[in-house]
Amino acid sequence: MRYRIEKDTLGEKIIPQEAYYGINTLRSKETFEITKHGICRQNIKALANIKKAQALTNFDFGLLDKEKCDAICMSADEILNGRLHGQFITDSIQDGYGYGMEANAIEVITNRANEMLGGEKGIYDKVSLDDVRMFESNDEVITLAGKIAAIRLLKKLETEGKKLVNAYKTFVSKNKLEEKDVGKQLLSISVTLSKDIKQLDKGLSALRDVDYGKNLPSGINKSKYVEKFVEYLSVSAIEKFTPSKLNFDANHNLEGFMNASTLLKSLMFNLSKCALDLKATIKSGTLKLPKVQDLPIDDNTIVLDIVKQISFYISGNDMTIARCVEADDVGSNIYKPMIFACLFESSNLVRRTIRTIREKVIENLEI
Repeated sequence: MRYRIEKDTLGEKIIPQEAYYGINTLRSKETFEITKHGICRQNIKALANIKKAQALTNFDFGLLDKEKCDAICMSADEILNGRLHGQFITDSIQDGYGYGMEANAIEVITNRANEMLGGEKGIYDKVSLDDVRMFESNDEVITLAGKIAAIRLLKKLETEGKKLVNAYKTFVSKNKLEEKDVGKQLLSISVTLSKDIKQLDKGLSALRDVDYGKNLPSGINKSKYVEKFVEYLSVSAIEKFTPSKLNFDANHNLEGFMNASTLLKSLMFNLSKCALDLKATIKSGTLKLPKVQDLPIDDNTIVLDIVKQISFYISGNDMTIARCVEADDVGSNIYKPMIFACLFESSNLVRRTIRTIREKVIENLEI
């Protein structure tokens, strides 16, 4: 394997020649090998969305030439299309501010942009690291990336939740159970879950508030810059964002993440209760569920037992998120990587649990 040498204020590091990440990324990985879990894929894409919106805005304001802008945007687009994700190597739990994950995004995008323009990785002569991070604030970028990722993950969960609700309704309708007690019970469960999903959708609004441009020089009109940045971000992320009316609050107040976590906990709590009710109905013989595992016990409802276990796990993540938000400092919240790690994990766990209930239980139920 070939290598290259990169330098920073701390010294030198040997980087694999084919790597798109650089010295700052490698230092973060070596320092924070804690969970061995990489950055969430949606968070990686969110960082690419932001860098693309940055480049387009800086070009519009005459701060970046077209060749560099195009190269940065094409590099970001590759990440949005699923390429280069293996180059994001920092741990999901890292330095409190998320410097590592942003440095990872900057270095990957810059190196790929340089390569597109005929340059070499690690040289940064065609496109510089400063071209990609121009006037940005790490605090703004990491907070915004977390919001974009959270919205995407929660929307995927909503979609899965609606499928489960429809599965309940379809089973009742198909078996003409509307007027029977068991049918009313199943429809009641679907109504409860539907309400939770709608509440989750309402909770997304707090995550669409964007504050940006804290480090802009005085010669640039901040309001126009932020308006243009949000416009490009909305197009790139395919999501409607709005400039914050309270610039300080958008980054300092992280209650939107805490509220989303609380709604996830509530949804999981109700899923757990519904699973217990459904288990009791199956045990009574009113409904039948074929076995999903060949086990030495006579229990065909064992798949439902996982729901309560996941509920306990989600409650723990929710407590962690609440404590992290509560510990916010006046300057910046240093616990954002932990907030994101817990929230993203909870969102994925709830979504997969919902899918399991639908595929392994509801769609297999028999009268």
